[in-house]
Amino acid sequence: MSSQAFTKDYLKRHAAYFEQVSEYIFYHPETRFEEYESAKYLSEQCEKQGFEVERGVGGIETAFTATFGQGHPVIGFLGEFDALPELSQEPNAIEEKRWERHIGHGCGHNLLGTGAFAAACAAKAYLEEHKLTGTVKFFGCPGEEGGSGKTFMAREGVFDGTDLVLTWHPSPTNSIMSLSTLANIQVFYRFKGVPSHAANSPHLGRSALDALELMNTGVQYLREHMPDQARIHYAITNTGGHAPNVVQANAEVLYLIRDVDTERVMDLFERVNKVAEGAALMTETTVTYEVDKACSNYIPNRALERILYESLQEIGIEPPTEEEKEYAQGIFESLSKGEQKDYLGVMKGFGYSGNGSEFKGKYVSDCISPYEIPTEILTASTDVSDVSWILPTAQLSTSTSALGTPLHTWQMTSQGLSTNAHKGMLRAGASMALTALKIFENTDLLAPIRDEFVEFAKENPYTCPIPDGVQPSPLGN
Repeated sequence: MSSQAFTKDYLKRHAAYFEQVSEYIFYHPETRFEEYESAKYLSEQCEKQGFEVERGVGGIETAFTATFGQGHPVIGFLGEFDALPELSQEPNAIEEKRWERHIGHGCGHNLLGTGAFAAACAAKAYLEEHKLTGTVKFFGCPGEEGGSGKTFMAREGVFDGTDLVLTWHPSPTNSIMSLSTLANIQVFYRFKGVPSHAANSPHLGRSALDALELMNTGVQYLREHMPDQARIHYAITNTGGHAPNVVQANAEVLYLIRDVDTERVMDLFERVNKVAEGAALMTETTVTYEVDKACSNYIPNRALERILYESLQEIGIEPPTEEEKEYAQGIFESLSKGEQKDYLGVMKGFGYSGNGSEFKGKYVSDCISPYEIPTEILTASTDVSDVSWILPTAQLSTSTSALGTPLHTWQMTSQGLSTNAHKGMLRAGASMALTALKIFENTDLLAPIRDEFVEFAKENPYTCPIPDGVQPSPLGN
């Protein structure tokens, strides 16, 4: 049996098992670095499948590695399983139905982690049956959503010794994720003032909240004078209390600063710092800052991407059923007019290339986008990027949601257990597994992959953007 036929057959026979794994993670949503149930369950499943598991890797309680085999090549699969706050949702609905515990998989990580696990299991089974030399590694990676878990893991050497890694992401398209991304840094700014009675003695108070608001206003003006591709976002995490008649002595804001690479991010970071210092000066308060996390920009490996694209084409796409088409239409109609009009924008961020003509009258993708090397940059960030700086990395996306479905929405969460989502999950797993098997069977394929990476690394040595003293922090901490 060919590696292609083996992969398809293996995942078809075990589809119900992997769907069960996805369902467990979906129904146990946990935010960054607190994925205790998901990490425990997924690592136990790895052990049941015959992998040797090491938990707490990189000093992160919910991070783990699962290893099978010996010798080179060592091929890794990156799996995520963290969820998002404010995004709980009853699955398979076409209207918003929140759960009492308002956490949900609005980015499809129940699918992402399970699909990568499925790929690792299929590759392991093939190595066993054909008695091939090589090592399969599944990396359980927590804290992608706002936590840069893989960046912390990279800093601690968790990925050292691996020859290449593969991963994927759920989306509305079937394509290679060929775009580079933005680097970022996330920083807490904390203002400290002097409390006072806001009516009797306002002149004695120095408002930390005023300073915070002035900082936000100053950064708003800064946005006009920064590169087009740069982004600055913020969330006020402490307004200083609930009493309006007390001058607020403390206030805190969390900033996320992005640009095309780490060097430019740090330049923009320094400019934001000056705005914060100016706001403190104007209000006679003080300001301190604390780096929460950071990640680099993504470096695609084109040689590896080509093999992954070839594998995606060979695995192919099972046509959607009438029920799946009807459900996708219901989801599409629940989107805003703007989201419907910009449905291609979401897909292009995941590597889709085209004008959308193939989707006329459709609400779910039933084709594979051509593979093209892009010139633009995706204005989002991922901690997969830091892995790509230290070893060859390639990503794909498969259709798990209706056309136009934005990530981090209730609609994305709702589709997380749909039959279309699970078909896309297994399609991604099969494509990644087949890519690995091709390299296990023909190690000559490694040469152009390594050569491309070495050529880049020679001029671009990796420096982790997270300072040594910074540790992973749960959401809200």
